[in-house]
Amino acid sequence: MDTREALGSWIDGPKAAAEKMGADFGYRGERLGLPKEGPGSMAGPGRRIGALFVDGWLVSLVAYGLLGKGTASSANLWTTPLFFGVTALLLATSGTTVGKRLFGLRVVRQDGRRATIPQVLLRTLLLCLLVPPLVWDRDTRGLHDKAVGTVEVRI
Repeated sequence: MDTREALGSWIDGPKAAAEKMGADFGYRGERLGLPKEGPGSMAGPGRRIGALFVDGWLVSLVAYGLLGKGTASSANLWTTPLFFGVTALLLATSGTTVGKRLFGLRVVRQDGRRATIPQVLLRTLLLCLLVPPLVWDRDTRGLHDKAVGTVEVRI
């Protein structure tokens, strides 16, 4: 077998290359013991990114409404801390944010129970740093979730 054929094309990605060689990755969340579909299954990246944009947009509106009367720069300074506070508060109390609720998502521990306050605080801090959510594993689970032992599931 040609090495190029074994590795696959860079366009196909590592999953396609592994499938050509007979490896089976299974479905997203299988390694975590989550169901394949329905409530409790792992949320896809599209829903998670959509929920993040909704939350960011709502927090920006609040920041501009409260602080943006004089200059927009003061509202920009407060957007990230406000995002941290609102997200941490909502995740600690209900396990979901406004955006996550609209997209039918919830943040839980790997065993399915509610995330603890330290987990929520560290997860939200890492989310605000932007790098950990951009690095995913093969289940499309971000480093911010892996670091604290949480997973974003469908409601």
